[in-house]
Amino acid sequence: MATERPAKAKRILVVEDEPMIRMLLEDMLSELGYTVAAEAAGIEEALEATKNADFDLAILDAGLNGRPALPVAEALVTRGTPFVFATGYGEAAEPYRGRPMLTKPFQMDGLKQMLQSALG
Repeated sequence: MATERPAKAKRILVVEDEPMIRMLLEDMLSELGYTVAAEAAGIEEALEATKNADFDLAILDAGLNGRPALPVAEALVTRGTPFVFATGYGEAAEPYRGRPMLTKPFQMDGLKQMLQSALG
């Protein structure tokens, strides 16, 4: 199956606490032609990545190990980096309810459209 590749591979930060979901998402991103710049499974690790990793967009699980991912969302806003929430539980917490949302389980077409939209 031939896949369209972005002109210049965009770099993605993947923040997901479930290892199998994170691996699936990374495989899907690779197939779509994106580069996984960094990954994180928890809030502290994700905050470190927002400071030190070079990426164009983040996919942020709305809940990390039972905690809302709001500190990471705030760091991404401060950094000026676009991000989309990923969740299997509905909406993100306030004040981020208007943010783009990927619903688990991920579908390749939905992921592709969401990334293209978020990256402009």
